[in-house]
Amino acid sequence: MLETTLARLQALADPERAAHNADYHKAPRVYLGVAVPVLTDLAKDLRSELNLDADVDRRIALADGLWQTDIHEARLLAAKLLAQARIRPDEGVWRLIASWVPTFDAWAIADHACDAGQRRVVADPSRLDEVETWTSSDHMWSRRAALVITLPWTKQNHPSPEDLATRDRVLGWAATYVDDRDWFIQKAVGWWLRELSKHDPDRTRAFIATYGERMKPFARKEALRHLR
Repeated sequence: MLETTLARLQALADPERAAHNADYHKAPRVYLGVAVPVLTDLAKDLRSELNLDADVDRRIALADGLWQTDIHEARLLAAKLLAQARIRPDEGVWRLIASWVPTFDAWAIADHACDAGQRRVVADPSRLDEVETWTSSDHMWSRRAALVITLPWTKQNHPSPEDLATRDRVLGWAATYVDDRDWFIQKAVGWWLRELSKHDPDRTRAFIATYGERMKPFARKEALRHLR
C-alpha cells in the first residue's frame, strides 16, 4: 500500500514547484511539488479505494509509513489521512500524531498534522493534559503546536462552561509565551487571539491589556486585527 501510494505521489510531481517549495519551506527534505488540493483529493481517493475508514489500523500504518519517508508531500498526505472528525477507535491515531510533534521543523507540515490532531483533542479533551506538557518543551515547534492544536476552542459561538475553562487554560499557556522572542511563537499567540476575538472579544482584550506590551508589535497587531 505504501509503495503504490508513493508511486502515485511521484507521478504527480512537478519539479518546478518542488524547487520553489524547497526554497520556501527551507527544511532539508525531498519536495515533489504536488499542490495541496491535489493531496486532499488523493487522501479522499485513498479512503474510498482502500476502505481506510473501516480499518483504522491500515490507515495508521499507511500514515506512519508516509511520514517516515520524510518527503514533504508524503508527510502532508499522512496528516490528511488522519484529519477526520469521527474515527473509532482513535487512540492509535492520537498516539501517532503526538509522536510526530517532536519531529516538526516547518510550519506547513506542523499545521497539517495539528489540523488532524485538533479533531482528536476535541473528541477527547482529556488529551489536553498531554498537550500542556508541550508548552514547556525545549523544542519550539512543540510549544507552538500546543496553540495550533487547540484552535477549535477559539471558534465556538456557544461555548459550554468546560469550553470556557479550556479557553482560559490555553490563554494561560499563551501568557507564558509572551516573552518568547521566537517569531513563530509570537505569530502563534497572535493567531490564537485573532481567532478568539471573532467569538470572544472580551477575553482577547483582557489578554492584550495584561500582556500586550510584552508581545512583539506584529503579534499584538495580529491579535487585534478584527477589533477596534
